[in-house]
Amino acid sequence: MENVFRSKVDWWFVAAGVAAPVVLLDFLLDGLNAPDKFAEAAAALIVLVVLGLFAWIYFSTRYTITGDFLTVKSGPFSWIIPIEDISSVEPTRNGLSSPALSLDRLLIRYGRSAELMISPKDKAGFMTELKKHLKPTPHPANL
Repeated sequence: MENVFRSKVDWWFVAAGVAAPVVLLDFLLDGLNAPDKFAEAAAALIVLVVLGLFAWIYFSTRYTITGDFLTVKSGPFSWIIPIEDISSVEPTRNGLSSPALSLDRLLIRYGRSAELMISPKDKAGFMTELKKHLKPTPHPANL
């Protein structure tokens, strides 16, 4: 059985994801100062691609717990983390780039020194489900 958790979404993420390409288009069109329809079309295409990437990330960011793995998907990016490799999960508000659409995040440490931040909308449900899939070890994970 797989358990899918959607990302929590902060309002500022949506505002920035939509406003940035629109401002970019305005900047590109103002900078052209020429009635070059090809350049205008190219600028609009660039903005549409950026908006498309934002929409892809917005609608696809999710965290799935299936058997022995945590799978993280966000647009064209994905991670498959063996649950047995997870050494700790802790709350964070770190703003570094990650497959998280909110600053209300969980920092997952796994493997030798890998880290990934996620932002499940249902953090408590995510943690409960993750704990169900952890195998008992002599030194319990810091969860």
